[in-house]
Parts: sequence; C-alpha cells; structure tokens
Amino acid sequence: MKICFLYRQHRIPLKKLRRQQQRKITIKKKMKIYTVPCLEDNYSYLIIDEITKEAAVVDPVEPHKVLEAAHQHGAHLKLVLTTHHHWDHAGGNEKIKQLVPDIKVYGGSIDNVQGCTHTVENGDNMSLGAHLNILCLHTPCHTRGHISYYITDQEGEDPAVFTGDTLFIAGCGKFFEGTAEQMYQSLCVTLGSLPKPTRVYCGHEYTVKNLQFALTVEPDNMKIHQKLSWAQHQRQAGLPSIPSTIGEELETNSFMRVDSPELQERVGCKSPVEALGELRRWKDNWRG
Repeated sequence: MKICFLYRQHRIPLKKLRRQQQRKITIKKKMKIYTVPCLEDNYSYLIIDEITKEAAVVDPVEPHKVLEAAHQHGAHLKLVLTTHHHWDHAGGNEKIKQLVPDIKVYGGSIDNVQGCTHTVENGDNMSLGAHLNILCLHTPCHTRGHISYYITDQEGEDPAVFTGDTLFIAGCGKFFEGTAEQMYQSLCVTLGSLPKPTRVYCGHEYTVKNLQFALTVEPDNMKIHQKLSWAQHQRQAGLPSIPSTIGEELETNSFMRVDSPELQERVGCKSPVEALGELRRWKDNWRG
C-alpha cells in the first residue's frame, strides 16, 4: 500500500515529499563561513560558495593563515572584502595580491584602502561564485569610508553581515573619523534594520569586555547577563564569541538600544544620538 501525504490539496507520495525537503535543505547550504583568528584579537573570515568553491576573505591581515584555511577547505580565493583602511584590517592586502594573482580587492571609495583594486559605494552589489550576493553598506564613523558587507544566497536567505569595527558584539567602534549621529545611522538605522536572524561577524574579539560594560549601563537586563555567561564559557574553552545576530544585538548591545527612553534616562540624555555619544564617552573612560 502506497503511503501518501495530503499537501496543499494534492496527494504527494511520502518518499517524494522527503526528497523535496532534502533538496530544500541542500539549497540553503550554499554559503559556508570560517573564522580565521589573526594578530592578538582580530578576525578574518573566509566565505565560500559551497557549490563552486569560489571564496572571498574579509580583512586578511595575515594572508598565509587565510590561504591555509582556503586550502584546507578546498576553496579558491577570488575576492578581498576590506571593511576599512586601518592596518590591522587592510595591512595584508598587498601581500595577498602577490600570493594570489588576479585577486580583486574591494574597499570603500573614500577610505584610501591599501592595495584596493575596486572601490565600492553604498548599495553596490557583486557576486561570489554563482550563488552568493554581496551588498555593500556604507557604515561610517570609525572611519569615513567604512564598509560593511551583507551577504545572502540567491534567494535572499541565510544572511550574514561583516561589520569590521563599526558593530562589535555588544559594542561599537570608536568615533575616530565621525560623529555620534553617523554612528547612530550606521548602527541603529543601516545595520539595525537588517533581518533579525542576520548573523553578525565583527572585526575583533571584544565580547566579554563589551558585555561587562553593558551591565554597568543596564544592570537589570537579563539577556546581557545570560550572554555574558555564555561568552565567558566560550572564551574559557578557546572558542570565539561570534557570530551574534542582529536580533541578539538589539536585545544586548546598549549602543543599539539608545532609542529606549529608559536607557536615555539612565545616561542623562533626551535623544538617541545624544545617548549614543554619551555611552561612547562612558566606554572610552571605563576601566573594566
């Protein structure tokens, strides 16, 4: 006797339904992301189209480590995605160009990125392999031309964003070349409006310290307590605290929560931008 399943008013054999579900699962696994720890606390990231094995790398400050990871995973490096011009992010670009002929090096058009071969603007799109889309997001303040890279598969699923030194897990970058208003736009508007499941990959391992600071701002926020406990266990085990998600950041990152009247009152401000600026001053002077 053939077992059937009633689905959308059609009778579909159960084995066929299972095959369809398996195909859907396979389709969603087009992108793999690997963390490459560099220097003291930096992260580079290897992003691979699992179908074509073409790959991009974010901020390859130690090119040999990146190339070793690419070889280990059978990937062919095609693109460098530079978030900003600081040496601990862009300092490996010239070397990786020597090691990988014809590699394309992307960076913000006003950021004077070392080794850049292709400049990008806010809203620019490019492809990785045959199945991944890269959207460039201008997220200035830490530097004038800082770019975050939002990557999805062709169906717009499985999103991830690489935020350099604009958005850290539970924190944000220093305002080296910008203002609180710019950081508010970058953090709370541009990045904060991405889908909540979007995975967040940042440029440094600062999470534990950031969450400890966040508790001085919001001591009653149980989400922060829980994430701090988790992050401490991760680090004690020698594991990274990334990725986070946009949804988690909206719950635990005080810099992204400045629209809250309670947080504004806590820091003695009356607007989100003022609160963000005051929080950054607190953090700059905090010794945790």
